[in-house]
Order: sequence, then C-alpha cells, then structure tokens
Amino acid sequence: MRKTWLSKLMVAVSVAGVFAAAPAMAEKTLKMAYALSTNSHYGVGADAFAKTIEGGTKGQFKIQQFPNSALGGEREVIEGIQLGTIDLAIVSTGATLNFVPKTGVFDIPFLFRDLEHARKVLDGEIGQKMLEEFPKRGLVALAWGEQGFRQMTNNTRPVAQPADAKGLKVRTMENPIHIAAFRELGVLATPMAWPEVATALQQGTIDGQENPMSVIVSAKLPQLQKYLSLTSHVYGPALVLMSPSVYDGLSDADKGTFKKAGHDAAIAMRAYVDQVEKSGIEEVKKQGMQVNTVDHAAFQKAVEPVYPQYYKQFGKELVESIRNTK
Repeated sequence: MRKTWLSKLMVAVSVAGVFAAAPAMAEKTLKMAYALSTNSHYGVGADAFAKTIEGGTKGQFKIQQFPNSALGGEREVIEGIQLGTIDLAIVSTGATLNFVPKTGVFDIPFLFRDLEHARKVLDGEIGQKMLEEFPKRGLVALAWGEQGFRQMTNNTRPVAQPADAKGLKVRTMENPIHIAAFRELGVLATPMAWPEVATALQQGTIDGQENPMSVIVSAKLPQLQKYLSLTSHVYGPALVLMSPSVYDGLSDADKGTFKKAGHDAAIAMRAYVDQVEKSGIEEVKKQGMQVNTVDHAAFQKAVEPVYPQYYKQFGKELVESIRNTK
C-alpha cells in the first residue's frame, strides 16, 4: 500500500515538474536589429514592439534588441532576415530599395507636403499594397514606421538656396532616388554605410550628411556638425520587417499579435518624431548648431528636371496619385 502511494506521489511530482518547466522551454528569443541607438525613434519602436509581443504571447516570445548596427548595416540586416539568421528589424526605405525597388517611390524629393500627408499615403491603399510586395522578396513587412523629414547638415556653410549646396560633399544612403536629386543640385553625393559616417565627418572626408531630426538628435550630430539647414527634402519612412522563416511558422493568432506589435512600433515612432520635430531644433541650437530655413520653392524647382526619371521608374500615375492624396 505504502509503495503504491509513493509511486503515485512520484508520478504527480514528475508531471508537475514537466508543466512547471513547459513555459521556460516554450519561450523563444527573437533577434531584432536596427542601426540607431536605443534612445532613438527606432529604439522607441523596438521597445513598443517587444512589449506587445511579450504581453500578447504570454511570454512565449522574447525580443532581444541589437541596436547601433550591432548585426551589420541595413543591407546586411535585410539579407540576414531573408536567410533567417536575423528575425526582426527596423530599417529605412533607403535600404529596402535594393530588395523591393517599388518602395523607392516614397523617397522622391519634395513628394510629400507634410507628415500628415505622408501618413495618409502609407496608411491608405497605396502604402498597404506596397507592404504586399515584400513576401515576393523573402521578407515580411509588418508595418510602416517613420523617421520624419530629412534635413541637411554640414561644416562648410549654411544652405538656404540651391546654389549654396553646390560642391558640398554630403553623405547619402545607397539610394539612387536621393542621389539623382542631389547631383541635380550640384551636391557631391557620397553613398556610405551609417556606421562609417561619424568617423568620416571627424576626419573631414565628407562635409556633411542628411537625416531626419530624430537621427540628428539621437546620433548627437551637433558634436560633429556646425550648420543645420531645414531643407525637408525627403520624407523618411521606416519599416518593421520579419523573417518568413519565423513568421510562417506562427499560428494565426500569433501572426495577428506580431502585426499588432508592428503597428504599435509605428505609433511609437511617429509619436517620437512628432516630439523631436518640435523640440529637436531648440535642442541642437543649445548644443551650438546654427539653424536656418530654406527657400523650398527654389529647391522644388531645382529638382524638377529629375522628375521625368522618377515617372519612368515608378509610373507617372503612381507618383501623381501620391502627390495628390488629400
């Protein structure tokens, strides 16, 4: 009798141990990469994403963040997502252009009037249809994030008119859409991976760079650059990407949670951009940067000769439908 009771007790303890261990065994850590620091709009988006995932899947998934290009530049990170060596990423469309060329349409200079216009396009039919292009390239696009409008900084002179930009050696992304417009302005566009930029600025290899205020502030560019010109030349979307090797293995419920997490990351990034667009200019002024406005109409006119190239590349109907979105 005693032997039978002990046997039952041992079985019960064993079963309880299995169930106790199950959650720990089930937890899967996913690697999420991005190019900027944790206190950037990317970092804020990654935190929001992680919070939604860890809460929505009851701890089944944990997000491990790799900021500051720890897993490579954006091109390498996207390739890692295709291969399944990286699970998640927040990247710019400057990088996705090499994988999903149609995303380049959003990088056309002076295409968007303001943030509200850009968000309406990305949240609407045009933007959502664009997300459907990613699986064809071995990528899952969960949501559009945001960087804000790109501004120009340099150490040579203020840029108020198109002529002021002529001859400046400016770091750009590896984005032919941007490069074509800069060359039209007479800028010596210099494509360069982001991790190399700080050193190039310190050594004087380049005169300047261009990025949204969210990057200019979080990357502490006032320590490296003297002039900030509010060109607002290109709107910078971002994307929350996921590896199909992970996504395709999820249940429908978990896929829904990951899409919600992407949406929450986008909302967090937009909130950061809204805040930094207001406070960032005053912040960099305090740190010694000279800030100037520009003649936008003159810049728009100066890059207009490049638009036929964009029409040919993306279709005039698509470009104009974005321009005309109300």
